[in-house]
Amino acid sequence: MERTGVMPVLFIFGIRTQIISIMLSAVITEIKKVEHGFKHILEAGDSLLKDTSQDHLKTAATLIAGESYQERMLGTWLLGLLSPANNKALTWLKTKVVADDNWRVQEMLAKAFDHYCSSIGYEKALPEIRLWLNDPHPNLNRAVVEGLRIWTARPYFKEHPETAIRMISKLKSKESEYLRKSVGNALRDISKKHRELVREEVGGWNLEQPRIAFVYKLVMK
Repeated sequence: MERTGVMPVLFIFGIRTQIISIMLSAVITEIKKVEHGFKHILEAGDSLLKDTSQDHLKTAATLIAGESYQERMLGTWLLGLLSPANNKALTWLKTKVVADDNWRVQEMLAKAFDHYCSSIGYEKALPEIRLWLNDPHPNLNRAVVEGLRIWTARPYFKEHPETAIRMISKLKSKESEYLRKSVGNALRDISKKHRELVREEVGGWNLEQPRIAFVYKLVMK
């Protein structure tokens, strides 16, 4: 009798799994029609999160392992949406998504991290921000620098621009030019409202070092 009861449950579970798979395939087909931009990815992620029939973390894991960059972008954004309340989602952003070699996926990582910070509060997120900035992987560093632009338009950093300037500037001599471009652009953003603070910071830089001089030119551009 027990086995007779188990079979219908397994059958129903199998059908439900198939339906979810079909629905996800339809979402993937739609987002792959668009090659540029982020809006369609953000909307698809928000829609997936509203579907309570899914295991969202499992769905994200499937997506970040996908063949197309659009799938991986969507998976990254879904992890970002989950990260404020799900530490595993945050960990996967740091350990899995960071290794993706597609620049669009890395742009989405920046957006995902900013969502995390915004959701829990930028001041509360400071330990995680510092952790990402101090990580040896340039993609993780850049996700913070780029994701929080314009830094001084964000709560906490709006009241503490010197903190933002100091945190960003620590990356000025990193090997990755991709990262240093983001550093220079982020500081130039801040200089529009806090010119003297930024000039005070860059005034103490050793411009004989090519990497630092590169960032300096971007800041002063």
